[in-house]
Parts: sequence; C-alpha cells; structure tokens
Amino acid sequence: MAVHEVAVLALERTISFELGLPHAFLGGAVDAAGQPLYRVRVATVDGGPVRTSAGFAVQPDHGLELLETAGTVVVPGVYGGPQMDDGTLHPGLAQALTRATGHARMVSICTGAFVLAAAGLLDGRPATTHWLHAPAFTALFPRVRLDPGVLFVDDGDVLTSAGNAAGIDLLLHLVRRDHGSEVATAIARRRVVAPWRDGGQSQFIERPLPQSGDSGTAATRAWALARLAEPLTLEDLAGHAAMSVRTFTRRFRQETGVSPARWLAQQRVSRARELLESTDAPVERVAAEAGFGTTASLRQHLHDAIGVAPLAYRRTFRGARPTPM
Repeated sequence: MAVHEVAVLALERTISFELGLPHAFLGGAVDAAGQPLYRVRVATVDGGPVRTSAGFAVQPDHGLELLETAGTVVVPGVYGGPQMDDGTLHPGLAQALTRATGHARMVSICTGAFVLAAAGLLDGRPATTHWLHAPAFTALFPRVRLDPGVLFVDDGDVLTSAGNAAGIDLLLHLVRRDHGSEVATAIARRRVVAPWRDGGQSQFIERPLPQSGDSGTAATRAWALARLAEPLTLEDLAGHAAMSVRTFTRRFRQETGVSPARWLAQQRVSRARELLESTDAPVERVAAEAGFGTTASLRQHLHDAIGVAPLAYRRTFRGARPTPM
C-alpha cells in the first residue's frame, strides 16, 4: 500500500499544539507489519520559519510546493492574521489551496477553518470551528453553513474540527475512515486518548451550571449501552433516570450536546460497525444486536452516517487487524 502524503500548513502564529497533532496521530498510524500509512511533512508559505502561538519559531523543510503532491492538506489553527481579521489570504496561499483541492482532501483544526473559508473552499458547505470564534466566523463568511455545536464535520473532501482536542477526534476519524476502527483505536491507546468522544462541543460552551438538585444522565447512558439490542424508547430512558421526558431531554442535551434519539442512533451505528469489522455475523444478526431490528433500518442508518452499505463496509474494513502497540 502506498504511503499517503500529508502536508501540514504552518502559518504565522500557528497554534503549536495543533501543529504537532498530524504527526502524532497520522504519522503514528501503521499497518499490521508496522509500516507507516502516512508521511507527514510541514510547509510554510515561503519555506521559511514562522513563529508559533507559544512564542518559538519552527523551520519547516518545504514551501507551498508540498501541497502539489499531497493527498491530504491539514491547516492547524492560527491566532489572528488576515484570515481572522478581514477574511482574506495571501494570494499565493489562496491559489495553492484552491489548486490542491483537485487532488487532496482539505482538513482544518480549530481556527484553521478561517483559512479554508478565506480561500473560498467552504462556501455553501457545512463546517465547524471553535465555538468561541463562531460569531466572528459567521460575520466574515456568511455563505458557510457553520455548525458550532459539533466536534467535527466530515463533508467528504473537506473536513473541519472544533478547537484543540477536537483536532484529535477528527484525525482519529480520518484514520478510521481510511483504515478501520482497529488501526485508529491502536493509535488512541498509544496516545492515551479516547478513540471516540460522544456528543459535540455544545457541551463545552459556557452556560449556567445545572441546578444542584438535578441528577445527571450518565448512569442512564451506561444502562442504555448495555441494552442496545432492546427497543429503547425516550420514555424508557427518562424512566430509568427517574425524570420526566422533558427534564431528561433537556439534561441529556446539556450533557452530551445531542438529543437522546440521535445519541442512541450514534451508539447503535458504532456497535454495528464494530460487529461488521470484528465478526462474520450475518447482517441480519448485526442489525438485531445493534438494535436496528431490520437490515433495512441498519442499511439506512449506516448510509446516513458514513455513506456505505453494511456489506460494502465489511469488505473494506473486515481485513483490519490490531496493530503493534
């Protein structure tokens, strides 16, 4: 298998933490024989040094020519600059990014979405960025369908994530999409992070704390995860939490960032993917164990989530095996 070329674009005042994430999470992905699956290299606009958000400078080995052969271009977040001040870019950078879209998928972390949007690559598309910068982003780029409540958005060849740690979520998602859950999970274990986080960034947005007398929904979520094969209803979940349906729904969304129904569907899709990847169980059994009931329901939910049918997903990922730790 050919190594996938990744170009990481370091702009002035790039966020140092995010600059290192592609190397850690993509550069750390290996196949069953221990061979790298990605080659990660860093570029600046002119090939010269740039100062990071932490105050130190980095000296990459490449300029924008690196984007010409990349299969993936990653833009870490930046502090300030024209892309955040007035929504513009250096003409050469905008042109390089636009040319790269013909052969590379574009990925942004945190405020890196301002760079992609300033190049016009997000017009008319769904995207996200750090919730704190969402109002400024919307004002500069009204044509982008911004969703500040999610950890990341996968729109096929353009992917965007929220702040800092959400970049980890997105990079693990890329590995999972390219090579399956077991490869992504192996990297997550090695880096001591969760392979998947529930909910969205709305759970991190500043808001009044819940009333001290309220109880949480974590126990009910754990209870539901152990019973995915059962036909759980909203009333069942609220009853387990000893709340009214209205109170439970409100608290659940506060804690996870999504509705109970959406969360339950996400967990069932995750369970179905796990079974498709790790077992030879018939699709009918996978549908039943994941709680979808019918193969038609499984097929629809899986297609909505990742765009493929169950058997096609299994053909793609069933061969994946755990990688060396």
